[in-house]
Amino acid sequence: MKLFENIPYVTHESGALCLDLYLPDTVGFDLFVYFHGGGLTAGDKVNAATQLVAPFLTEHGIAMASLNYRMYPDAKYPDFIRDAAAGVCWLSHHIGEYGNCRRIFVGGSSAGGYLSMMLCFDARWYAECGTLPIPVAGYFHDAGQPTCHFNVLRERGIDPRRVILDDSAPLYHIGTAKEYPPMMFVVSDNDMKNRYEQTQLVLSTLKHFEYDENKIFYRLMHGKHCAHGKQTDENGDSVLGKLILEFIDKV
Repeated sequence: MKLFENIPYVTHESGALCLDLYLPDTVGFDLFVYFHGGGLTAGDKVNAATQLVAPFLTEHGIAMASLNYRMYPDAKYPDFIRDAAAGVCWLSHHIGEYGNCRRIFVGGSSAGGYLSMMLCFDARWYAECGTLPIPVAGYFHDAGQPTCHFNVLRERGIDPRRVILDDSAPLYHIGTAKEYPPMMFVVSDNDMKNRYEQTQLVLSTLKHFEYDENKIFYRLMHGKHCAHGKQTDENGDSVLGKLILEFIDKV
């Protein structure tokens, strides 16, 4: 595995935002772009999940990029979504400088799953960045909130337990496109309150709009919210990494 750390992908008045790029020892590869969790208030591109997932994916010929993005209290909606889109756009334009990238996949856990869903379902964020030379081949949504994110509600002075659907909610945008790339949803049976039920509503809404069910994958994990990100199986392999690899292999 080759690691390129702290590559700037966008610069704001507050400074540059960076990504880490993990490359396999192969000429050609698929790329998985990962957004960390932390409620849009905490977290980092280097965390327990990436330390397990990156070595696993690169061993299987998959490159991984892990990105930082602006967060509360320094950010406000939709800064973090714009950063996520800018990161994917930068990689689409520049990953060829690091090798032969065949396909790009985008995903995240928790708050990162919210970001991946917003990029998937709301086309305006990529439109702000311009064209993607390598389009996104699929999305991996790990326990993201499909309604208005609870910390976006808190920013607005609204009880964060409220279930609100407006244009800041991924679910609000389902049905505005004729089709979406393949996607995988992961949620736990003992997840955050209402996260399991809201994920089921996303799946039901996609079905209601008659999107191709062969492109929609779902895994129910046993445990707490995103616990699988820090877990290894009986062989010592990253549980989250295996889920991501399973999805990429299916697309």
